[in-house]
Amino acid sequence: MFKKILYLFALVAIDFSIATAQTIKPQEYIEMYKELAVREMKRMGVPAAITLAQGLLETESGNSDLVKKSNNHFGIKCKTSWTGEGVSHDDDAAGECFRSYKDAEASYRDHSNYLRGTDRYASLFKLNPTDYKGWAKGLKKAGYATNPKYPDILIKNIEQYNLQQYSLEAANDVPKIETDKYEDDKEPPAIKPEKETSLGEVDSKVLVAGNFINGHKYINATKGTSLLAIATENDIDLSKLLAFNDLEKDGILINDQIIFLQKKSKIGDRDFYIIQEDESLYDVAQKNGIQLMPLLSYNQLTQTTAVPVGTKLYLKPTAETQQAGAIKEAAENTSTINTTAKTHAVQPKEGLYSIAKKYKVSVQQLREWNNLNTDDLLQIGQQLIVSK
Repeated sequence: MFKKILYLFALVAIDFSIATAQTIKPQEYIEMYKELAVREMKRMGVPAAITLAQGLLETESGNSDLVKKSNNHFGIKCKTSWTGEGVSHDDDAAGECFRSYKDAEASYRDHSNYLRGTDRYASLFKLNPTDYKGWAKGLKKAGYATNPKYPDILIKNIEQYNLQQYSLEAANDVPKIETDKYEDDKEPPAIKPEKETSLGEVDSKVLVAGNFINGHKYINATKGTSLLAIATENDIDLSKLLAFNDLEKDGILINDQIIFLQKKSKIGDRDFYIIQEDESLYDVAQKNGIQLMPLLSYNQLTQTTAVPVGTKLYLKPTAETQQAGAIKEAAENTSTINTTAKTHAVQPKEGLYSIAKKYKVSVQQLREWNNLNTDDLLQIGQQLIVSK
């Protein structure tokens, strides 16, 4: 949890630096946004390598005027269907309208939605997600950019900075989505409460307008419905459906229930929620589109804790829970220290990110243990210390 918080702080920091005159290096851009690219590949199937390569090109490694004033990392223009904010920017013509986002994460998410929901890009999703050359050429053919060298630039970025490692990391988790049933620009509408108390809590009967809670798609499943039937109907693996909804086993629903078709977030879209009568902690997690374990952690509770009606439950980490998480993580790390250093021989197309994931350490630890800089490129067969 503490690492996630640090990552979010880092995103805020880099968004701030983009808004200033500070120059960002390509490797710094990659470090800041690789997690978003991997997450979007797992959510929508757009190769992480392609996403990062486009981001590097379209933002000039995070230094372009457009990204500084709009957080638009992919040069997506407004189009007639866009209902969000926009900024004026000179491109093919003077004063064209480009989409504007509140942060980089919103831009990365819209980029995935845009490619998935636009008919002319449908053929790309029939390619192997690790075929970065096919994707690069396909984007140009479909009209994403007018520059004839666009595919070559993307391919160069991928190979120069070993971006393929991020696609390989997420390749086994790419979802199967029927592109013709997916629509672009369908952002979750704002939650509008029917009534609001003096404390600002939302009435429990108000879940969300439309089919999204906290940005994640759900259905209202009725009592007696089989979870297997829901998974089959929505073309989702049963194991993933159970994981999305914090469930351990298949079965028949004994009550009407919210069932998510996408992985829930670890934080809510508001700070807290007031628990209502006959609500369990699980109910609160579902109603707010948040994973159960983080919810328990933020409030220092267990699944069996009895929580009185009217209790304020935090949906985001507080300073107190951040400190508790840091202490716990430090204790866990101390208990698992190994006095014998382990090494790893670098394999073809491996990078620090994938190696760190494999050995459950951070990229920064690998750099420190092996005296590497951010610009260092790994060599096949190179021996890296991966544990201390």
